[in-house]
Amino acid sequence: MTRTPAQLESERGAGPIAERWDLAPCGLVSVRDDGIIVAANLTLAAMTENVGEELAGQSIETLLTIPSRIFYQTHVFPMVKLHGRADELYMTLRTRSGTPIPVLVNAVRRELESGAEVDLAILRIREREKYELELIRAKKAVEAASAAKSRFLSMMSHDLRTPLGAISGYAELIEYGVRGPVTEEQIADLVRIKRASRSLLGMLDDLLTVAREQDAQLPLRLEPLSIQTELTEAEATVLPRYVDARVRLVLEACSPELLVRADRDRLQRILLNLLTNAAKFTPNGGKVSVGCAVVANRAAIHVADTGRGIPPEMLERVFQPFVQVESDDAGKEHGMGLGLAIGRELARAMGGDLSVESAVGRGSIFTLTLPTAAASG
Repeated sequence: MTRTPAQLESERGAGPIAERWDLAPCGLVSVRDDGIIVAANLTLAAMTENVGEELAGQSIETLLTIPSRIFYQTHVFPMVKLHGRADELYMTLRTRSGTPIPVLVNAVRRELESGAEVDLAILRIREREKYELELIRAKKAVEAASAAKSRFLSMMSHDLRTPLGAISGYAELIEYGVRGPVTEEQIADLVRIKRASRSLLGMLDDLLTVAREQDAQLPLRLEPLSIQTELTEAEATVLPRYVDARVRLVLEACSPELLVRADRDRLQRILLNLLTNAAKFTPNGGKVSVGCAVVANRAAIHVADTGRGIPPEMLERVFQPFVQVESDDAGKEHGMGLGLAIGRELARAMGGDLSVESAVGRGSIFTLTLPTAAASG
């Protein structure tokens, strides 16, 4: 049997509640244990596009979305029955037209002469709706901005490579005397021009890699690769830089049978970055040694230098984007601090890792680990 607010007033022993009940700023509803609505105020009726009198006798589930029905049955009602109350539960009402309404619900169980009932106070969450919509719009804006940034970086990198390559090429022609004799001072200036061009090209390569990685435009092409072959190719690429830096590069023998499962382009990028960094941070007359080993079905490639080393507080930071170890050598080239960050991400994408051991004054050992081809199946 359903009851009017006046009857509720009499049963609960309260003062006049009819007007306060209907004009309360939140929805109020009393429900029996079987889920049947005993009474509901006009605020709740208006919120759900119902007429107040029509709600009495209906199941509370008619006002809830399907997920909230399940939540009421499995969580709200058992909690209220066990503890006598439940506070600030997030649920979703459903209007007669099917529109979902997010609400906060407080519930209290009362023992009355006619039997136990659960009183629910239901407050619409207007601000949460607004914030959620703002978050969705912000997320879409960030995604659009990220895509635009990646396209810009890619276009900029490609467009700038051609003139930078021309600058370096013409500087080299002039240095060789193709346009006529040059002085020692002019040769020194041309060397600086070429060095600056190489530095800018390296920065563009890093930016282009970041853009491609974020856009996922370069899917991994994993295949069995010989470490010895890959190291030999990388050595041939960086050898001129080692000659310029007057640093000795020692490539220790690796077994031709030692294979890793990796993406060739990405592996070469990591190796070139490690070897270039080693030359950059090793003083004239120093040495860089490259070797390999197998540890627990993992191939480890070690690049050890006799440079100044890395302070303990920088050992992990060097793998963060745009972080570099400070250098007092003004004659050395400087990049953007993206190489190691990209290298570690590439290594982990291939199922490996990139780490470093170092001590100030004793050099550094960078270790690239990758799954062996046999271990990868």
